[in-house]
Amino acid sequence: MALFPAYEDIGTRTDRLPLVLVHGHPFDRTMWTPQLTEFARTRRVIAPDLRGYGASPVVPGVTPLSVFADDIAALLDDLDVDRFVLAGLSMGGQIAMECWARFPERIAALVLADTFAAAETEEGRRGRYAMADRLLREGMRGYADEVLHRMVAPHADADVAAHVHRMMTATPPEGAAAALRGRAERPDYRGLLTHVTVPALVVVGEEDTYTPVADARALHAALPDATLHVVAGAAHLPNLERPEEFNKALAEFLERVDA
Repeated sequence: MALFPAYEDIGTRTDRLPLVLVHGHPFDRTMWTPQLTEFARTRRVIAPDLRGYGASPVVPGVTPLSVFADDIAALLDDLDVDRFVLAGLSMGGQIAMECWARFPERIAALVLADTFAAAETEEGRRGRYAMADRLLREGMRGYADEVLHRMVAPHADADVAAHVHRMMTATPPEGAAAALRGRAERPDYRGLLTHVTVPALVVVGEEDTYTPVADARALHAALPDATLHVVAGAAHLPNLERPEEFNKALAEFLERVDA
C-alpha cells in the first residue's frame, strides 16, 4: 500500500511540465531547496520526503525501490499530476529509474544526478546490510561525521556542509536502514536505460567518489537521447554545492523539454 509522504508542492501552475525532485540517502526534501526556489518561479515543483526520511512516516524493515516508486506515483495521483519531468539524485536517481520501469508513460524527461544503474555487487550488498545494522545500533551521527566530506567536497561552503550534516543526523535510523536493505536488492537498470524514449540529463560532481564521472559517462552512453554535464568543484551533491551551475544546466534542459 502506498504511503503519502510529506512534500513540497509549490510554484506557478502553467502549461510547462511539473518538475518532481527525488532526494537521495540519507537526506530529505530540503536537499532540493535551491531548485525549489529557482524553478518554482516558472513551473510547479514537487519534492517529497521519501518514506523513512524527513517528515514522512518511518516504516522499519525493508523498503525496496519499487515501494518508493509506488509512493511517488500515488502522491502524484493525489495531486492530479499526470505527466512530469522526474529528477533524482543518488538513490533518488535509482528510484527515478524504477519509476521509468513502472510507469514510463507519465515521465516526459529524466534527470539523473550522481547515480548509477548497475545492480549491487555481492560486496556492496553485504556492506549495505552491515551499514543498516550499524545505523540501528549506533544512530546516524558517527556515520554523518565520517562521510560528510564525501557527500560535499572538503572545500564546500560551510553553510552547505552544515545543512547536509543536519539532514543526515536528523534521518531516522530505522528509515535509513530499511532503504539500505532495499537498495541492496535493487535490479540492474542498465538494459532498461537503453529503451528510454524521452530526453535525459545526466549530471555529476567532478569530485564525486560515490558515483564517479565514469558512472555518469556510462549512463550517458546507455541513454538514447542524453546530455551530460560535469560540475567542477562539486562532490556528491552538486545541486547544493554549485547550485547556480546545476540550475543553469537543468534550466537549459527543461527549456528543450518544454519546447
